Amino acid sequence: MNNGKKRRIAVVPGDGIGPEVIEQALRLLSKLRDDRGLTLEWERLDWPSTAWHQAHGRMMPEDGLKQLEQYDAILLGALGDPGPLRDPSRYVLPDSVSLSPLLEMRKGFDQWVCERPARQLEGARQYLADPRAADTDMLVIRENSEGEYVGQGGRLRQGQPGEIATQTEIFTRFGTERIIRYAFERARKRATERQQAGETRTFKQLDDSERESQVCIITKRNALRYWGDMYTEVFDEVAADYPDVGTTHELIDAACMKFVQAPWQFDVVVASNLQGDILTDLAAVISGGLGVAPSCNLNPDDRSRPSMFEPTHGSAPDIAGENKADPTAMLFTAARMLDWLGEEDSALAEAAWQLHEAVAADLAANGDQTRSTSAIGDAILERLK
Repeated sequence: MNNGKKRRIAVVPGDGIGPEVIEQALRLLSKLRDDRGLTLEWERLDWPSTAWHQAHGRMMPEDGLKQLEQYDAILLGALGDPGPLRDPSRYVLPDSVSLSPLLEMRKGFDQWVCERPARQLEGARQYLADPRAADTDMLVIRENSEGEYVGQGGRLRQGQPGEIATQTEIFTRFGTERIIRYAFERARKRATERQQAGETRTFKQLDDSERESQVCIITKRNALRYWGDMYTEVFDEVAADYPDVGTTHELIDAACMKFVQAPWQFDVVVASNLQGDILTDLAAVISGGLGVAPSCNLNPDDRSRPSMFEPTHGSAPDIAGENKADPTAMLFTAARMLDWLGEEDSALAEAAWQLHEAVAADLAANGDQTRSTSAIGDAILERLK
């Protein structure tokens, strides 16, 4: 399907190494657009960023969300400490300020799904010695709109000995049901894709039966019982609609342990906002580190509002401006953005596959080498030719 609609991307380089890795992404996107005649255009924005805050006293304009709403997707480099660390007088903001646009965009555009794949990529650093780790192929889905990150609470008698801080978690049945159902849909889709590729995976259930896909729900219901029980109850209700998909449940502490012990046992994992945040970074290390891990924040219900795509490595102020940052995570993220947009445009979907394969091939061939940011971009650009 290709309806000829022009897809508009807001490109936000941001802070630290963000501009460096974004530059490589735009080089490759330009090549794909020119070669394939893609209906794709983008605009670089100098906000949100620490530099914008230094000039204007805020991370982005008051009508920033309204401006971003006009785009189909947001491609973000990084936010945080701009670096370089060797400059002690640099303009640095607290994380609660510099990273606040992330929460504003996620909430403002109801980007209620955070997806991060975890596969042990050929050429990437392998942190697990067990050879079975090579079979790791999981998708971690984080609820992205409520839970622990809603920002409800406050501080009473701030700075005094009797200070009180409250942080309230908010979970709704609506938000719980939609993220769990999304996880089951993704598990079913992944199984279908494996079948089409001639691949099979099986997951054993408690009754010793087997399924070709599985969803694992993560809670801490033994200590956080109220939302944990609701998650469990809704999970069981939704699972009844997917008898072909296996199910399992882990507590967050046990899940972290099993991610390290046997990550190949997981298929799709779904978790709350905070617990999913922890698990997705752990899964990224299993893939080879934050330098190769893509991430996306999606609103599957309303494509008129932009979804946001960002790598997981942050601003890396220790190497900012030194042409040392590995752009691989950014490039995999750009491929996922094209794939998302490609659900309504087959040409973009094909470009997503081409970009992903070129980045993966470069990583497999050169992952053990130390190369500059621009050299990696050059190598992948040659593969696209």
